[in-house]
Amino acid sequence: MSNPFPGMDPYLEGDLWTTVHTDLCAEIARQLAPKLRPKYVALSTRRVVLAPPDENDGLTGQRFPELIPHVSVEIRDVAERRLVTCIEVLSPTNKRGSGREEYIGKRFQILSGNAHLVEIDLLRAGTRFPTGQPLPAVPYFVFISQAERRHLVEVWPIALEQPLPVFPIPLLPGDSPVPLDLQQALKVVYEIIGYDELVDYSQPPPGQLTPAEDAWVEAQLHRAGRRKP
Repeated sequence: MSNPFPGMDPYLEGDLWTTVHTDLCAEIARQLAPKLRPKYVALSTRRVVLAPPDENDGLTGQRFPELIPHVSVEIRDVAERRLVTCIEVLSPTNKRGSGREEYIGKRFQILSGNAHLVEIDLLRAGTRFPTGQPLPAVPYFVFISQAERRHLVEVWPIALEQPLPVFPIPLLPGDSPVPLDLQQALKVVYEIIGYDELVDYSQPPPGQLTPAEDAWVEAQLHRAGRRKP
């Protein structure tokens, strides 16, 4: 079955997120690759972060420090193999504790250089990095920091009831950006993996929702046939 929500599925923000994060990054790279050829390539890269047990992504339930995998998508030019754009799909460890400190270092390195940074935040929990202007009260965001104008961060706010956006991935000066259809990427991952078999939609989603969001989730699950009347 397909995702019962028109946009992000808030049920994916819990114990399944490590898998969702990894597969979503791979699908983003797969979607972008043919649009980038022959001048650029999209590569999935992996690093690990040592997180205390209260900071891990909840996959194993272990109570000792754990190595949490983090996958990014890097767009590099073929001629020099330099980093042009880094796409980060944020995980809980990017937004709290020692994992946040590690990500601050990586983020600073990118923002101090000549590469663009795209951050996709599909997690309600955790601390977001400050922007120049107050953020609207929505659960999800895409942030784009272009190398040529660091002072102007592009913000794509995403309400719970909205589809995930199509937004431009910046490239080198003189080259037009390529579109990334984030909703299509999530749809492909959801249906190929079969997350409908793994999510218990009879229970509340992880984390906190506003009363209005909670009522909307209930109504949406009833319309999709995931809750009994």
